[in-house]
Amino acid sequence: MSEMKQITTPLTYEKVKELQAGDLVSITGTIYSARDAAHKNLVESLQAGEDLPIDLVDQVIYYAGPTPAKPGKVIGSCGPTTSGRMDAYSPTLIAQGLRGMIGKGSRSKEVIEAMKEHGAVYFAAIGGAAALIADTIKSVDIVAFPELGPEAIRRMKVESYPCIVAVDCNGNDLYKMGVERYKDEEDEVKCNANV
Repeated sequence: MSEMKQITTPLTYEKVKELQAGDLVSITGTIYSARDAAHKNLVESLQAGEDLPIDLVDQVIYYAGPTPAKPGKVIGSCGPTTSGRMDAYSPTLIAQGLRGMIGKGSRSKEVIEAMKEHGAVYFAAIGGAAALIADTIKSVDIVAFPELGPEAIRRMKVESYPCIVAVDCNGNDLYKMGVERYKDEEDEVKCNANV
């Protein structure tokens, strides 16, 4: 197992280019939560020639819509949503300087091409660990689109948020690499069985 890499935001290109698909990382600093409704609003704002409510340069967006906080907590359960729901909007935001995305599941070819062109990275959150993830979030405030409720954009201060580099800025895709590795091992097993 590889050693966990410590990352502090803002996530600059210099930091991104050091990351490789499969790396375990721990993120500390500011990240933003936003799901598809917020992404749609951001892209529509750009199309209308309006300023964005947050500066995306060197920022990380976490695809999550947290539940309300319980007493004594800053946030409720905060697990990742399926990243494919943001694929229609992500290339536009990456071109605006968005450097990192956190979610679950694979990304489209268009998103990966934008990541390669602009130097961005996609992290896979740990599935099924929403309560654990919530414990890494130390403060939260709504910074845009409060009318969206759980899907409003939130600024979150995190400490040691764990995730995995799923797609690096060179386009290496852990989801595809894993399938190819499994196929190679399966072919080897079949070959040895026929000997």
